Amino acid sequence: MGDVLAGIHATWEFDTDSVLIRFERSIRTPKLFQSLRERRIPHAALSSVTLTPGKRGTVVLHAVPRPGADPLLEAAAGQLKDGCDPYRLVLPAERETLAEYYADELRALLGADAGEPAERFMVAAPEAPMQFKAYDGRASFDGDRISFRWSWTGASTAKWKAGDQTFPVTELCGVEWRSPEAFDGYLRLVPRGAGSAVSVAGAEADAAAEDGAPRTDAAPGPQAMTPRPTQADQDPAAVIFGLGYGPVHESLPFAAAVLESVRRNQSAPVAATTVLAGAGRRDPADIAERIRHLGELHRAGLVTDDEFSAKKAQLLAEL
Repeated sequence: MGDVLAGIHATWEFDTDSVLIRFERSIRTPKLFQSLRERRIPHAALSSVTLTPGKRGTVVLHAVPRPGADPLLEAAAGQLKDGCDPYRLVLPAERETLAEYYADELRALLGADAGEPAERFMVAAPEAPMQFKAYDGRASFDGDRISFRWSWTGASTAKWKAGDQTFPVTELCGVEWRSPEAFDGYLRLVPRGAGSAVSVAGAEADAAAEDGAPRTDAAPGPQAMTPRPTQADQDPAAVIFGLGYGPVHESLPFAAAVLESVRRNQSAPVAATTVLAGAGRRDPADIAERIRHLGELHRAGLVTDDEFSAKKAQLLAEL
């Protein structure tokens, strides 16, 4: 469409295949919006578009994303308040007719699978490096590893005994974010092959613990943890929030960036294993479909140029 619709706190720019949301940087703009700055939302990432009355003489244009399309909303898990929803554009009521026009235009561009959950992230996550100060330590993420450095005043004895922690994203399967606006807000990392009551310890250490055998880990860290505590303030794979510590605009983009990196690293080994298992008997149509999907990831910025070239060459070699 190529048009621009300016609302309160944000401006939407309508392109042929996406909507570019630019957030204002003013004192009245929610801090989460200021932190995000701008976001490009492909039409394919949307499930529906609504226009409803807002508060105090406003209307709200809401582009509803498909479940699983946006790492930010996946990390938020429904905990964002309406005022911090980046998919809501609040406009003066006198612009309702104009807003209805753009709502109809967007609806006409939704795909046939708009009602289905997305199979992959389609909206780019906030970029690393990132860091924020939690109540009991400082969390940092460089794109490959998450580090927790405990504070002298806030960290529990259990965390001090475990020592500062570093977690490669390749060893994780997910992230749990509890809003700091909740009483027990926290950011918790979920290790591969671990349930809600299992630590980030390695498979051998977990097996030993289940058999009652003592752990032999020599140094504190992810491989030295005892079974995962229920309380986040006792879990060295988590940092807890407090008043002024781990605010939404800092901790949620952090959680989204980690989640996107974890999902991306999960998909790469699976694809490689599939190719190796079927070596010498691959269907050309299947290879073509995988290359097409790889190209979509590359265009979305989820796969680097080198990763795209290497994986494409690997797939072509199976023909």
